[in-house]
Amino acid sequence: MKIFLLTSSGRSRTIRLTRKVAVLLGVAGIGVVVLAGSVLFGVLGQGAMGKAMVADWRGRLLDQQAQVDAMRDRSRAEAQAVGRQLAQMQARLVRMEALGARVTEVADLDEGEFAFSEPVPQGGPSAMGEAALPWTELRGELDELARDLRARESQLEVLESLLRNRDYRKDAAVAGRPVKWGWMSSPYGHRVDPFSGKRSWHAGVDFAGKAGSEVIAVASGVVTHAGARYGYGEMVEITHGDGYVTRYGHHAEVAVALGDIVKKGQVIGLMGSSGRATGPHVHFEVLKHGRQVDPARYVARR
Repeated sequence: MKIFLLTSSGRSRTIRLTRKVAVLLGVAGIGVVVLAGSVLFGVLGQGAMGKAMVADWRGRLLDQQAQVDAMRDRSRAEAQAVGRQLAQMQARLVRMEALGARVTEVADLDEGEFAFSEPVPQGGPSAMGEAALPWTELRGELDELARDLRARESQLEVLESLLRNRDYRKDAAVAGRPVKWGWMSSPYGHRVDPFSGKRSWHAGVDFAGKAGSEVIAVASGVVTHAGARYGYGEMVEITHGDGYVTRYGHHAEVAVALGDIVKKGQVIGLMGSSGRATGPHVHFEVLKHGRQVDPARYVARR
């Protein structure tokens, strides 16, 4: 095999190669081509892979950004909701304090005991730490308002209980007339018996009026008798507590039953002349610790 080489001076030069050398040179050339192709393919492959990795990273970053935006929107919405809740709780507390102050004033209670305008007393050790974040401060305000509301509600519950008990004691106190319309026709004490004409003891007072007029309870209590009783005709007996009992006799009709709880001023029957009576009236008695007392002193009360 011959190889012609041209020198820089233009002369040609011939090199003779044996078959073995020619084969080796051919193999080497093929190897160089293959190696160059491999390098080129590797470079191109790495570029495509890099683009894929960049695209993947960009997608992940976009997903994370979307998550951050969603969290920011959710936090903003939650903060607005908490802000509205805080405003509602503050308005509720203001109304509660105004109501408590008004009730305390109307009920003529000790303002020092039910000072609704004063801050709720509280305290305790304070832990030193970093400055609170706005969200932490907001949560703290909510917790403080919740404590204030619970304290005010407790005050109102105690106040309501006191008023209820006071109103009950007031309503359970025997006072007033057993009729809305009528007049006292016979007093308590000795009198001439209308049937026998003899001097006798009258253990109550009589209120005369129109038949069918309403008879009312002079105090709140529990009905311990409702029906006929000798001498009283159709009679209602009410126990009020503190040893007081009232009786209402000669009804034309009884409007309550044994065991009923009645309120002051409630209609318990209609005026009549049942039993030992000369005409429509109500025989009214007041008993204190089992003994009849003069009802006149209670009738005059209001």
